[in-house]
Amino acid sequence: MPDADLDALAAEQERPPAFPLVTGREKGYHRAAVDAFLESARAAFEDDRDDFTAEDVRVASFPLVRDGYAIAEVDAALTRVEDAFAARARERAVRSVGVDKWVAQAREEAQVILDHLARPERQRFARTGILTFGYRIDEVDHVGDRIAAYLRDGTPLSVDQVRSTAFRMQRGGYREEQVDALLDATVEVMLAVR
Repeated sequence: MPDADLDALAAEQERPPAFPLVTGREKGYHRAAVDAFLESARAAFEDDRDDFTAEDVRVASFPLVRDGYAIAEVDAALTRVEDAFAARARERAVRSVGVDKWVAQAREEAQVILDHLARPERQRFARTGILTFGYRIDEVDHVGDRIAAYLRDGTPLSVDQVRSTAFRMQRGGYREEQVDALLDATVEVMLAVR
């Protein structure tokens, strides 16, 4: 192992962990990957750079390893980081285009989501093949109905509820990438109007 790698490993082991560690047979997020990502996010936020966004935080993923960081703790921190980037983006947009135009843009984005969810049940997203697994259709349609009620009627729904949505799998289910894209768009709209 090169000296630089040994020095980095030694430095990591000397520094107290940023999050609680999992123990035993349980796996957690790779410590160095999480630390590097959060350091990049912090630097981008402090330097007020545009090359790092709330979406970058939302789609971040880390390898699972033994003796890694506790997943729930890291995910909670990532939620706060995403919220900070989204708030900054909202403030910038309001300054540059004005409140009225910002609200109009958020309404347009919400309408796109509503139009998609207005499709008949069991036909809202493309389906996987009969031998391939996708998201369970009835569960996705139920969440879609809740999102539509939130956007259309103001029925209570939190960003965290949308973020933490999970679906069981079924053969011939909805394509994951399409459902995930709609959930991400919903989170963006919700963060925009917070």
